Amino acid sequence: MVMSNIHSLTRPRTLLSLLLIVCLSPLRAQTSEFTASVSALIRIGTIESAEEQLQQAALWWTQHQEKGQIPLIAGDSVAFLYKGDAHTVKWMGDFNAWGYDKNVANSGTRIGKTDIWLWRTSFPGDARFDYKIAVDDKDWMLDPENPYQQWSGVGGGSPNSELRMPAWKEDEVQHERPQISHGSITNDILLHSKVLGYQLMYSVYIPVHKPADEPLPVLYVTDGYEYLHPKMGNMVTVLDNLIADHKIVPLAVIFIDHREPVNRGNNKRMTELAMNQKYLQFFVDEFLPRMEHKYPISRDGSKRGILGASMGGLNAAFFAFSKPEVFGLVGLQSPAFWTRPQIYNLCGNPAGNKVTVSMTSGVINDASEGSRKMKTVFESNACVYHYREVNDGHSWGNWRNLLDDVLIDLYAPK
Repeated sequence: MVMSNIHSLTRPRTLLSLLLIVCLSPLRAQTSEFTASVSALIRIGTIESAEEQLQQAALWWTQHQEKGQIPLIAGDSVAFLYKGDAHTVKWMGDFNAWGYDKNVANSGTRIGKTDIWLWRTSFPGDARFDYKIAVDDKDWMLDPENPYQQWSGVGGGSPNSELRMPAWKEDEVQHERPQISHGSITNDILLHSKVLGYQLMYSVYIPVHKPADEPLPVLYVTDGYEYLHPKMGNMVTVLDNLIADHKIVPLAVIFIDHREPVNRGNNKRMTELAMNQKYLQFFVDEFLPRMEHKYPISRDGSKRGILGASMGGLNAAFFAFSKPEVFGLVGLQSPAFWTRPQIYNLCGNPAGNKVTVSMTSGVINDASEGSRKMKTVFESNACVYHYREVNDGHSWGNWRNLLDDVLIDLYAPK
């Protein structure tokens, strides 16, 4: 009887062990293959004959190139690779703050007398990063062997190579679905501000299915050009998909463009979004009344939101906690709180408990330190908040993949 009880207790453990072995076996195989491939490349560099080195290196490169294994990735291990004439090769990206974090050993090692360079490192298995290859400390280039790219920057940005670790997955909501209904977007509408004393642009998204008898909830988005860009924020696709799946209510979205209409290379975001009291005055006294007169949108602060990334996240917090009766919903993506530490005191205002917050940050050279500090502020003033962290950097690749979570936090059907 005792033996039977022991058997019944150990059998689930045995099954669990077998399941773990089955699940871990592919990962172990991939890791072993990774180690063997890198070791083989390093051994090629020790061959005495230079001619033989070059022949074996070319064969190794072709084999991995054909398999799409450059860079070579398995589990949490990465082998960055570059082939070409160089005196030095380094990898720059989110993982070393694009060269500002000097504690990351990011230099490649040349393999013997070949023209192949190797940098072996490790990252969390679900990480995603932007990066470039720096040749001879001057020529920064896309990784020619990596098909994945993420656009970044302001004013339309430019592409970086994208490292996708095995457990990272692109959200399905990023994919356009021709079979669903699509909202309408009107781009580059001009407006002259008396408060600011200059002309600006905005774009407007109106959902295809909107209630006939009541105004639409509304979201105002700073860095609107970038949030609209299909290779950056990709927000129209996300809105269409979430509305079609009834994950958010139909809402209007107004995208504010900080570029000068007549000189789009001149971007005013660093001035407008830096806790600028005059910009807040423009929004509340001039912009909102015009939008509410022109479009079928709600004047109820509990249905009006403000969203931004980086400096736009700082601005969104400033707007919402300066005027909680005006902006009851706020989305903060990697907010640049470090640029204006006084934001913490402002957000500690007890009146801020009327605000619903969705905040996200990467943990790799991003805004997680300031976001965690702000999280404690939100806890103290008892506002409703949601906070998420990911193994990512300060990049549109981070923000676009979390955009659906922010929208659902703020605009899910009641």
